[in-house]
Amino acid sequence: MTTVVGGVDELLARARHGMRRLAAREVPGAVAAGALLIDTRTDRQRARQGDLPGAIVIDRTVLEWRLDPASASRIPEATGYDVPIVVVCRQGYSSSLAAASLRAIGLHRATDLEGGVEAWITAGLPTATGPADVRE
Repeated sequence: MTTVVGGVDELLARARHGMRRLAAREVPGAVAAGALLIDTRTDRQRARQGDLPGAIVIDRTVLEWRLDPASASRIPEATGYDVPIVVVCRQGYSSSLAAASLRAIGLHRATDLEGGVEAWITAGLPTATGPADVRE
């Protein structure tokens, strides 16, 4: 039997090590300065919580391929490894792991929203009512 050392909490701590996560109130400024706001929440979570203005919705299962500038499956906004990226999830856990994965492929300015969309809503920031910018 294999013994697991650390588990998910250690994995999360390693993912966040050296990454400056953004508070909800910092995100709109980062987006205004050119950061890509990437929402990885499920359709059900977005239906319950609302969409974020200016966010690009990318399923977590294809995130690296859509944002890697060298990928044939990248989105047009993935223009280089220096592009700042803010990943968002519901509570700020899976977004940390996703940002670490993006950093591992060379997107060194990737980070996430501390506390996720729940922190966004608590901060009183707006949600969008129009159709989301969903990329497949």
